[in-house]
Amino acid sequence: MDFDINSCHVAVIGDVMIDAYIWGSCNRISPEAPVGVVASKEQTFRLGGAGNVVRNLLSLGANVSLFSVVGNDENSKILDSIIDKKTNSLLIKEDSRITTKKMRIMASKQQVLRIDEEVTTPISKESQNKLLEAIESQIKNFDIILISDYAKGVITKELSESLIKLAKKSNIPILIDPKGEDYSKYKGATLLTPNKKEASIATNIELNSQESIYRATKYLKESLNLDYGLITLSEDGIAILDKEFEIVPTIAREVYDVTGAGDTVLAALGVAIANLADIKSAAKFANAAAAVVVAKVGSATATIEEIKEFSKDSDIEDKIISPKEAKKIIEKKRAKGKRVVFTNGCFDILHRGHAYYLKEAKKLGDTLIVGLNSDESVKRLKGKSRPINNQEDRAYLLSALESVDYVVIFNEDTPYDLIKEIKPDILVKGADYKGKEVVGSDLVDEVKLIDFVEGKSTTNIVNRARSC
Repeated sequence: MDFDINSCHVAVIGDVMIDAYIWGSCNRISPEAPVGVVASKEQTFRLGGAGNVVRNLLSLGANVSLFSVVGNDENSKILDSIIDKKTNSLLIKEDSRITTKKMRIMASKQQVLRIDEEVTTPISKESQNKLLEAIESQIKNFDIILISDYAKGVITKELSESLIKLAKKSNIPILIDPKGEDYSKYKGATLLTPNKKEASIATNIELNSQESIYRATKYLKESLNLDYGLITLSEDGIAILDKEFEIVPTIAREVYDVTGAGDTVLAALGVAIANLADIKSAAKFANAAAAVVVAKVGSATATIEEIKEFSKDSDIEDKIISPKEAKKIIEKKRAKGKRVVFTNGCFDILHRGHAYYLKEAKKLGDTLIVGLNSDESVKRLKGKSRPINNQEDRAYLLSALESVDYVVIFNEDTPYDLIKEIKPDILVKGADYKGKEVVGSDLVDEVKLIDFVEGKSTTNIVNRARSC
């Protein structure tokens, strides 16, 4: 992850419900009908709907306030008992409503049947006003607002529009997991998180190609005046449209249960954006979180540690970035008071001397960016027989080092233009530059020199190999 996860306060508004599970085994067919007989062993209850967004947020370390409307019934008592005590919750109870419960019959980790208890009529005007007043009174406490609309009646058009207006007035991002065919009630939000099927229905565009996905994402962004266009694509990742369109891929993983994966995406995007992540980084984080939960059974959640572990394989290649991306990262780091260190070189055959040098360079600041000479640049500097390893391999190996945060490949003989563009704080070179002019020294706050490990160099390794 190229952003820091810190505690944030998230407001969640939406249809909260109970995800109930009957766990058992199925070893015979009923004599009464051609159906399996599930021998019940255990019954469990979890927060579902907007409540599952809350569970995911808590798992990610966020502080959460939940706002919803439920029935005044036995199911609402179950809800009260299973809401995490760390959650600041306001559940308004209406006598005329039924608290939604989804009962899933599970046999050998597989869902075989679901039974729903619910009403979908809009909540009363009085309940809408109570929700809005409560949220408005606490708005200064929130870093971000998430709306989880399951089309059970809580998120009315009037309430949605009022919440978006309040969020924009308070300069707080508002993310919405939408439902239905008419998305007009979400106009002006930061972003929506429809899946492929939902987006196809809402835009009346059949999403069967990258071009059609782009058109649908663009339509949503422009017609609804969103900050970002976004469509979740299940195992294919997340399509995003900021200034440019991109599909952020996910990493394949065995899928056991997709229940609640959309809630995980909404929660992960919320935490990432609340922590000032750019939309691409937020989408990568959400992809990883969703991949973790679909490998579990039931409405599962993901922790930061699980996401980091899952992301390790993709994180290496994600460290290789463009100068434009490096510039954005440095600007965000600097805004948080962080200092960025830059060094450069060919790093043709990675050896102990390189590892030591980069480890010491990282100690000088908070983030280390390595400028890597391209293959063409190395040939001009070292001769036609070099490099031994191509730039993709060299960049990958550098990225695999814990001390290296990012790698930027440049084609010039010196990194002067790159340093000028990205503007790091500290420039690091080897101690052999003592008394010499360091390229780019006029562009940074300070220059630091680091001693090399004696006798360790790519040239020495190449010469020894040739003499064998």
